[in-house]
Amino acid sequence: MKKIFSTSDDSMLTLLRIASGFIVLAHGAQKLFGWFGGHGIGETMDSFEQWFGLPSFVTFLVILSDSVGALCLIAGFATRFMASSIAAVMIGAIALVHGKWGFYMNWYSERRGEGFEFHLLVLAIMVVLIIRGGGKASVDLWLTGRFEKAN
Repeated sequence: MKKIFSTSDDSMLTLLRIASGFIVLAHGAQKLFGWFGGHGIGETMDSFEQWFGLPSFVTFLVILSDSVGALCLIAGFATRFMASSIAAVMIGAIALVHGKWGFYMNWYSERRGEGFEFHLLVLAIMVVLIIRGGGKASVDLWLTGRFEKAN
């Protein structure tokens, strides 16, 4: 349990954690509430099943990761676990959706999908957070201090 919450007090990890958390949270809000041009939970669940063959349970986990997981990442709570779940979503997005469109995003509004450069960047950030933890100003750091005082 202690390993899940352990982290250093590196402020650069805090910057990565909060910035990436808000970016992922915006995507979660699209899927969960239909905000920012999204479709909301019902349509997201239906379309993921229709387009990608994902069972509703898996789509629900994606929505949880992108919303609740991103909020926990912003707070620095269970950073390694939350970053792992977001990394899994990014790998799935590359494998199931964006990989076939190549590396680059669709900057020229061509009639095709988006590449995976964004997902690869988020994945790289998540790997750093998985390895190093949430950093300064995180619930994890506070919990680590509590665990050390208890022992």
